[in-house]
Amino acid sequence: MLKPLCLAAVMVTGAQGNATSTGLQVDVVHYWISNSESAAIDVYRDAWTSAGNQWTDLSVDGEAALKRVVSERIANGYPPAVTQWNLDARAVELPNFGVAQDIEALAQRDHWRKLLPAFVIEVISYGDRIYFAPSNIHLENWLWTSQTIFNELGLAPPETWDELFATAERIEAAGYPAIAMGSAPWEAALIFHSIMYDTMGAEGYAAVFHGDRDAVLAPSMREALDRLRRVSRFTEPATARAGRTWADATRMIGRGEAGMQLMGDWAKGELVSLGYTAGQDFGCSFIPGTSATHFMAIDGFAFPLTARDGAAHAQHTFARMVLEPDNQLAFSRLKGSLPVRTDIDPAELDHCGQLGLQRIRDEAHHDGVHSRAMPSHTMAAWISTLSEFFDDATISSQVAQQRLSKIVTEG
Repeated sequence: MLKPLCLAAVMVTGAQGNATSTGLQVDVVHYWISNSESAAIDVYRDAWTSAGNQWTDLSVDGEAALKRVVSERIANGYPPAVTQWNLDARAVELPNFGVAQDIEALAQRDHWRKLLPAFVIEVISYGDRIYFAPSNIHLENWLWTSQTIFNELGLAPPETWDELFATAERIEAAGYPAIAMGSAPWEAALIFHSIMYDTMGAEGYAAVFHGDRDAVLAPSMREALDRLRRVSRFTEPATARAGRTWADATRMIGRGEAGMQLMGDWAKGELVSLGYTAGQDFGCSFIPGTSATHFMAIDGFAFPLTARDGAAHAQHTFARMVLEPDNQLAFSRLKGSLPVRTDIDPAELDHCGQLGLQRIRDEAHHDGVHSRAMPSHTMAAWISTLSEFFDDATISSQVAQQRLSKIVTEG
């Protein structure tokens, strides 16, 4: 996706991170636009501006739009000073194409390799240098439950898929949607990945995303698709969900309008932003079959290379601000995520946060989101196929499996 960046001229016009009489100046590209995401990024914006600096906000709708904007701006010679970036296997595109400013000197000066977990250092580095400032760790395999509905029906959080489906039947019989979902295609894929992990095991799950055709065509993969079909029967049809976002679905949990949502911990950030409390208004547990691991996704910031005076200083200052303990804690509370620093006191987090922090600090529970190792175009096709299968009951598991196999093995 970012190959055109190799040709970019990195001379910068306009204010792109330079020092001025009014402090350091940055423009920041991001797609944190839901209520909770906006509140979270305000933590960094307020810290930046309260220090006498200037922040120009460039918000976009989704990761694809962000990469398009950043690519076009770099290619046209006016890169942003700062951009949000998913820190996964594809993050190496930026330093690999020579268009990212490294922050190795700052990382050494502030002892990041001692301060941050090894798995975080791994994803923010390219070669032997650090390029990204990590903001938080997301865990994707959470089950969120409406405490109102669960109390009304005398339900306990399901620990197995059989229990989850039995719980869904009880919720539906009481007149509520059992599983709340939005309309975005990636939501079905997120659910499916947890199902895959349970039916295929850690090795089979990883093999699929590394292009193993036999793994994609395995009976356990068919079982996973069959189970995803069962999940789809407990959600509202696609026509009823049209235009609904994941955040809209999350609100249904907080308001007691739907029973469950299978979603990453950004859902908790949305619930908290609406005034709901963990353990009182909503419950948190792991998606059945995934309690032995965590699907970790790390957010952060990248710093496109510029030639403007003072830009590197502004970028280093921004990176340091991201790792400040108070900012880390405040950001994660609002985002629903976990801080990346190892010196954060778990007592500063709510019950769900403490549960997640306990797990990621246990090396035995580390597992990245393997799907993020796929090339961008492959992942887009994978998600689209799963979404179509989820929304169209006429597509059989066999047909979906063959389509997924073709995507993974042929790219």
